[in-house]
Amino acid sequence: WEKSQKRTDYLRTEGLVEKYGLENFISGRACDHYNRFQEDFKIAKKLGHNATRFSIEWSRIEPEEGKFNEKEIEHYKKVITTLKEIGIEPFVTLWHWPIPIWLRNKGGWQYGKIPDYFARYTEKIVNALGSDVKFWITLNEPEIYARYSYLSGVWPPQKKNLISYLLVIHNLIRAHRKAYKIIKKLNQSAQIGIAKNNTYFEAYQNKLINRVLKKNIDWWRNFYFLNRIKNHQDFIGLNHYLHNRINYGFNKNENEKVSDMRRELYPEAIYYVLMDLKRYNKPIYITENGLADAGDQKRGWFILETLKNVSRAIGEGVDVKGYLHWSLMDNFEWDKGFWPRFGLLEIDYKTLERKVRPSANFYRDICVANEITEDIVSKYKNLLE
Repeated sequence: WEKSQKRTDYLRTEGLVEKYGLENFISGRACDHYNRFQEDFKIAKKLGHNATRFSIEWSRIEPEEGKFNEKEIEHYKKVITTLKEIGIEPFVTLWHWPIPIWLRNKGGWQYGKIPDYFARYTEKIVNALGSDVKFWITLNEPEIYARYSYLSGVWPPQKKNLISYLLVIHNLIRAHRKAYKIIKKLNQSAQIGIAKNNTYFEAYQNKLINRVLKKNIDWWRNFYFLNRIKNHQDFIGLNHYLHNRINYGFNKNENEKVSDMRRELYPEAIYYVLMDLKRYNKPIYITENGLADAGDQKRGWFILETLKNVSRAIGEGVDVKGYLHWSLMDNFEWDKGFWPRFGLLEIDYKTLERKVRPSANFYRDICVANEITEDIVSKYKNLLE
């Protein structure tokens, strides 16, 4: 679609380019991973990675209703074959927010039949990719998508409607359940979950009103979706970025250590989030965790302290099976465009050169050793200060 300049997903049909400016909403080739995946995976292997997560774009697979693009399916087969050949386990996400234009025209995730369409798409993909995929993530951050698209109006279709928001949540739950059943029918040994974004909410100064607010926001933001699919998941995929001290409903973060996006860097938060997820008695894979840090000044420290807190949770009985840092390379960050730099690899968007950041080498040594050692910390002392 890039060569023809035709988009098959709905994200470019909502007037956002005109409203917010060109750069922020046209990804274009971005880091061109679509064409350079073999090169990128070889770099990942050299950096000690034994698993990676990527998504399949529904709009590429089904650009017209009921008509599947076999050429695109073959592309994703090559991606998986490449990973398997070099010993990297693929974690395949079926939906990471874009949907086909034809489905948007029916009402998108508000449309009552969308779970059936998602089930049909899921069946097509799972049949095509077969047993080469063990780990399936049906939905990425469903509550985040619903909230930003249908409640706060930040993302397309830019609605601010509570009923629409709740309806979309309901349809996403239905879609996951249907997809889970289909995948299990086709591959009984498949491991299936969602990537759930959970925040550590803390009651500021432990005040009663803040404790009450924390309990309620925890229930809705962190647990409601998981509760509704608890019998339809084999693992929990955790996306974690944020810590929020609740003070009469407002964020009262006081930590001066922040990312380029002004997000507080509080590595201890992941420990509390993991302890909260222990209640589900499911294996947990940390499917996203990272920070925007163009100068690579804080990433090494953040990785070190985060993994210490993951280890702490494991020591207290949380079944954490893996950690996937976000992200392998700099990426197009939705409504923020290209300026946030999350990658272990720095991307020059003009030349598409990949450059290994120092923190990537630090992370590599931890991956290879499968532990944090005094020698590793000493080796990267200057990076971690």
